[in-house]
Formats: sequence, structure tokens, C-alpha cells
Amino acid sequence: MNIIISNSSGQPIYEQIVSQIKSLIITGELNEGDALPSMRLLAKELRISVITTKRAYEELEREGFIYSVTGKGSFVAAKNMEFIREEQLRIIEDHMQHIIQAATLCKLDLPELIQMMTILYEEE
Repeated sequence: MNIIISNSSGQPIYEQIVSQIKSLIITGELNEGDALPSMRLLAKELRISVITTKRAYEELEREGFIYSVTGKGSFVAAKNMEFIREEQLRIIEDHMQHIIQAATLCKLDLPELIQMMTILYEEE
């Protein structure tokens, strides 16, 4: 499992871990039942605190992406891809609402907004 931590990112380290593991699960790189590295091993590999990896794993478990078995470790949970997709769509819609509000404030019209989004999307 390849997780990259950016110290220059404004995002907390545990959130970086959560988002990258979610991405690995959603894209199928991690499958149902796959074991995750232990919290201590991941912390050692990333050179971060065990508390940070614990927080990331707890968040993933709370959101239903992983489950933990005492003494055995943490594993990828069964995926409800429709639920995950709906959750991601809701997040995108929330971001788009903020974008629309910001565009309205600076009097950016819809064609300009679409052009900007197209340019950014194609850069990815």
C-alpha cells in the first residue's frame, strides 16, 4: 500500500491517509477482506505518530470502509458501491454550491465557469 503524505498540504495527515485508503478501496486496488498494515507498521513506514494512524483507521471504520478484529488487525469491509457513489456525489454537489456562490460574487457567467471547469478537469 503506497500512501504519500504531504507536509505542505493544508490537510491534516490523518485525513490524507483516510482519503488515500478510501481511494484505494473505491478503485478496487484494495478488495474486501484485504488486510491493512497494522497501525504501528503504517506509522513507522510514514514516520508519523501511531495516534495519527489510529485516528485515520477509526475514521475509516466509522465510515464503513474497514473493520477491525481485536488481535488480528484491520480489514477492508464489504463495499456498497452505490452508497459510496451517492456519498461522493453529495460531496461534489456541496463543493459545486460553494463554487457557484463564488462565481456569482465575481460575476462569472455559466459559460466561463464551464470553460474553467473543463480546463481544470482536462489537466487532471
